[in-house]
Order: sequence, then structure tokens, then C-alpha cells
Amino acid sequence: MDSEFQRKLDALKIDRADRPRTRLGASWITIFVFVLAVISGSAWWFLKPRPVPVTIAVVEEISQGGRGGPTVLNASGYVTARRQATVSSKVTGKVAEVLVEEGMKVEKDQVLARLDPSQARQSLALAEAQLTTARRSTVETEAQLKEAVLRKNRIHDLVAGGVASKADWDAVEAEVAVLEARRGTEAQRVIAGEREVDIARQYLDDTVIRAPFAGVAISKNAQPGEIISPMSAGGGFTRTGISTIVDMSSLEIEVDVNEAYIQRVTPGQRVQATLDAYRDWAIPAHVITTIPAADRQKATVTVRIGFDALDPRILPDMGIKVAFLGDASSTGRAARVVRVARAALRGSVGEEYVFVVGGDRKLERRAVTLGPGAEDPAEVMAGLTAGERVVTAGPATLVAGVEVVESTDE
Repeated sequence: MDSEFQRKLDALKIDRADRPRTRLGASWITIFVFVLAVISGSAWWFLKPRPVPVTIAVVEEISQGGRGGPTVLNASGYVTARRQATVSSKVTGKVAEVLVEEGMKVEKDQVLARLDPSQARQSLALAEAQLTTARRSTVETEAQLKEAVLRKNRIHDLVAGGVASKADWDAVEAEVAVLEARRGTEAQRVIAGEREVDIARQYLDDTVIRAPFAGVAISKNAQPGEIISPMSAGGGFTRTGISTIVDMSSLEIEVDVNEAYIQRVTPGQRVQATLDAYRDWAIPAHVITTIPAADRQKATVTVRIGFDALDPRILPDMGIKVAFLGDASSTGRAARVVRVARAALRGSVGEEYVFVVGGDRKLERRAVTLGPGAEDPAEVMAGLTAGERVVTAGPATLVAGVEVVESTDE
């Protein structure tokens, strides 16, 4: 019985040698490796260098100097008017009416405005009344003098006949002398009165403001009711001008040329000008003269340039770029000029460089040599070729080898 019980008890035991081995440990290792790989990949993704957004421009090449020869010098300046005036009044007064508007063409002596003439008219009336009084006083004195002369003649005869005394003669002689002196004084008083009338009439005429020359009004500086004066007075409440008139036939160009290159400029030299507002319009011009004085601070010399023909599109104070042309070459071919935006230039003066974007979108630092002048775009003498792409805006920390991407921000 004990053996039977033992046999049954052994039948209830589990034989662990026949049970499959668990894979729980291997599964945890696999999961750990997978999580580690995901974390490592995410860290690499977030920490890897990303392309830097920058603004890119293409280096351009243009033709210059085809009309008169190759370009020997570039410069920039402004359109100026040789005849320009802010028209004011010669007297202080209140503006009664303004007859000019911006953009209006005016002729010489055309009325631009009128001041209140009431005070000037009263001054003229007073001067004329004083002149009339002086003239009447002169007439009265002439009559008295005539009467005194007749009496003098009669007394002269009476004295000769012994009827009148010497005292009577002295009295009438003195009276004639006094009246003659009074006549002279009153004659001068009449002349002075005539001058006062002339001044009063001129003062009245000065209340009418006229154009000093033919031109175009480019500004309207006063309105009816304001006080105008030939000189500033009363703080900001007094105007000093009615309108600014420009003689459009006197427009020319003024540019500042670095004194190191002024020897390339000669009177009569052909010039090709380009307005900033019309970059595709080549304007023929010529050098008028070089002003014989240098600016000590800027180390420049001012050059006056005249247009060969004026055009309504040319306006005062417009920005303009000029190319001074040399002698035409034997082939007559135009010079090719490589230009780059000044925003792409980095470094100090004389040591400029740019960042060129390569085909792999990585930056290359490239030293460049610039031509004379301060125009924008700048002329590149060496270092770049047409069609290359350069960085014009980006972080200050850019270095060679950095991968970039063109920014899409406006």
C-alpha cells in the first residue's frame, strides 16, 4: 500500500526537464536595444546640423560703354537744378491768396500769390496826400514870393525918391530872402514826397509775388491766412516762402568721384547715365567740368555732368549712376562688367569677400576685388563670374562649409 501511494504521488510531480525554457529574458533585451536605437536616432535627427536659411542673389554681367568706349570709372550722384529758387515776399504780410499748385508750369513774372494789400494802400494814400499838401504849399509860397518881389521893387523906387526909409528897404529885402529859402525847402519837400509815393507804390506792388523765371513749381509752402516774411520770425508760425520753382532746362548731374580716380575724368568726356528709377534706360551725357576743390572729409571731388538731351522723366534730386567712358576700342565691342549687390559684401574696405553658394548648397568664402565708385550693385574686377550665387543676407555667424537653404520669407 505504501508503494502504491508512493507511485501515485510520483505521478503528480512535474518533470521540469521536459518543460520548454522561457524566452522572457531575451525579449527584454530586444526591447531595450530597440528603444535605445530610437532614442539615438531621434537625438541624431534633432542635433544634426540643419541648413541655414539665407537670401541668395545671382551675380550679373552687363554691357557698358558700347556707345563711346569701355567704362573707365563708375560713380553715383543726384540730378540737380542749376536754377532753383524758393520764392518769398520782399515784405512781411498776411497771405491773401495763393495761385500756384505743385507741378504747375509758370512763366517769368507770373503772379504766384498776393498778400493783404490794405496797409500798403493806406500808406500809399497817406504819401499821396502829403505830396499834394507839399505841392500846394509850394504854390502858396511862390505867390507870396512874387508879391514880395513886387513890393521890393516899389520900395526901391520910393527909397530912390526919398519917400521910403532904408528900414523899409531892409525889411522887404529880408522878406524876399526868407520866401526864396522857403520855396527851395518846399521844392525839396515835394521831391521827398514823390519819393515816398514811389516807395509806397513799390510796397503795394511787393504784395504781389511773381515768378522770377519760367519753370515748374515743385512745392507749395504757404496757405491763405498765414503770415509770410523774407526772414524767419515768430518761431514756426511765420512762413519764409510761397513756392519752390525749378527751371527744368537747367537740370544736370552732380557726382562725387574719389580723388584717387579723378585723373580719369576730363571735360567733354562721354558719360552713360542710368537713373535708379529707370535702370534699363541709358542716358547719353557729357562732363561739363570738375569743380576745383576737394572734400577733405570724404576725399572726393565733385564733377558736373550735362545731359545731351533732357526728358520729362528726369526729375530733380533723383538718384543716378554714371559710367565715364574711355576711347572706343578698335573692335567697337562693349565692355562686359560683372556686378554684385553690395549687401553680399563682407569684411573691411580693401579686404572684401563674399560667400558663394556651391552646387552642394555649402558656402565657399571668396575674396573679391572691387572697381572704383560706391554704386550699388558694385563692380567686381576679380573673384566672381556671372551666374554664381552669393549670400546677400543671413546670420553673422556664417562660415565656409555651412550648408544653406534659400529663405522663402518676404
